[in-house]
Amino acid sequence: MSYAALKKHAASLPGATVDIKWGADWVASVGDKMFFVGGPEPGAWTGCSFKVDDHRFLELSDLPGFEAAPYLARVKWVRLSDPKALPLADLKVLISRSHELVFSRLTKKLQREIWPDKG
Repeated sequence: MSYAALKKHAASLPGATVDIKWGADWVASVGDKMFFVGGPEPGAWTGCSFKVDDHRFLELSDLPGFEAAPYLARVKWVRLSDPKALPLADLKVLISRSHELVFSRLTKKLQREIWPDKG
């Protein structure tokens, strides 16, 4: 499993936009709010970060291959440094959940514009 599969999955989620921030970080956002960051881009990624549910933060950040994300741990983001830490299907679920968590914080109007069929 590689980071490429996670990158592709993040980019495919409803309303996802992608860009490069801070010079070399590949960022997937929904409604201009980021939900997945990886990099460096271009090049072989050294890790990725994403938001998790509050109750999963300590559990995941204690697993081998995971840690609290620098600068974003206070808002419950984890950093994945080993793409083999969990099966690909589980990582995709976590990234989809990150998208949902960020999406849920958008205004209702923006949610309807981005994903009219949601709910």
